[in-house]
Amino acid sequence: MKHTFRSPAAKSKRAKKAVPVRRINRRNEEISGWLFVAPMIIILGLFLVVPIVMALWVSFSDWSGRGSPFGSNVSFIGLGNYAEVLTEPGLAQSDFGTAIRNNLWYTILVIPLQTLLALLLAVLVNRRALKARGFFRTAFYFPSVTSSVAITVLWLFLFNASGSINAVLKWFGVNGPNWFNDSRGLIHILLSKFGVEQGPAFLTGHKFLGVSLWEWLSGPSVAMFAIILMVVFTTSGTYMLMFIAALQNIGEATEEAAIMDGASSWQRLWKVTVPQLKPTIFTVVTLGIIGTWQVFDQIYTGTQGGPAKTTLTPAYLSYSAAFNSQKWGRGAAIAFILFLIIIVMNALQRWVMKDKKLSRRKRRDYEAMKAEARSMSRAEVLSLGSHGSGPVDPKVAAAMGGAATAAAGGKPQEGGAR
Repeated sequence: MKHTFRSPAAKSKRAKKAVPVRRINRRNEEISGWLFVAPMIIILGLFLVVPIVMALWVSFSDWSGRGSPFGSNVSFIGLGNYAEVLTEPGLAQSDFGTAIRNNLWYTILVIPLQTLLALLLAVLVNRRALKARGFFRTAFYFPSVTSSVAITVLWLFLFNASGSINAVLKWFGVNGPNWFNDSRGLIHILLSKFGVEQGPAFLTGHKFLGVSLWEWLSGPSVAMFAIILMVVFTTSGTYMLMFIAALQNIGEATEEAAIMDGASSWQRLWKVTVPQLKPTIFTVVTLGIIGTWQVFDQIYTGTQGGPAKTTLTPAYLSYSAAFNSQKWGRGAAIAFILFLIIIVMNALQRWVMKDKKLSRRKRRDYEAMKAEARSMSRAEVLSLGSHGSGPVDPKVAAAMGGAATAAAGGKPQEGGAR
């Protein structure tokens, strides 16, 4: 019998040719994907989408809370519940206007304070020279994981008329107010120091949502200000972690370039670091808007809208109208109005913080500057930085940082938040 000799390479090549090519069945993959996500879709549909649709129907009906909202005894009343709180003069409209005013001042103060405090804490605990950084990070973050109900109860003791806060203020000769029972607005208190006790006729005679313009400009009450301090104290730790992650992602090349250019610590923070944190700031402000307009548990546990409805918020008013007054349609309508307010404010914030388009000339100059910086050697970058003594340009610092990193063999970084 005659045998033909074949090399191992030829046998391997023939074996590869003999293996049939399997084609991927895209349809089976698609079906498998839907089967994997089906449980979550069902859960979200049952516990999120269906209740939202039911609440939307309730806001257009006169459901009394008994029986099914889709029963034959429930009538469709259109925009009646919405008109009751928006256009029809009465207690419902004035309560809604008061809640919107309170929450607006609450939002205006909480978001800047918690964002700035979180950023400063992140910069502080991110320094390598700081000892026990892990301890400080845990200590600053701890209030965020503590129950808001527990912190509210603690705050009631601290800000009591005879509590610890007023005791400390007495050391400095200041008689503290009865915090959670003082309904005076902070701006009205400040104006009273200058003898202004009553607003002009234009402000007192005109109303919006059942509340006079003079009351709209009263500022947050003393009780609401105590709640603002509590919320800033409890939420800054969470946003601090976001800023820490963003700071560690920036790298040290940009800051080193700014130091070589003669920038001070303050200039490096506000002209180099903060512009690169713009995406994180956008996220923090967005979460802040959502959180501040949904504040409920602190009000429910602490003041329940008092004193004199100066801590009343739309979220608590929606709950109170539905569960206490049995006005389920009105409560649902307030909830959807609140949803629209959050959407509008986030859209406004997105418009304010969007990147401004550079002109063609500036963009061309900027690209040329980055290309020149990338082509520089590390020695040239160091010599250039040694001659700088004035304020740093963040774009130049970012370009120099990218050149220094590229010269060291790393990936060049571009400055500016995207």
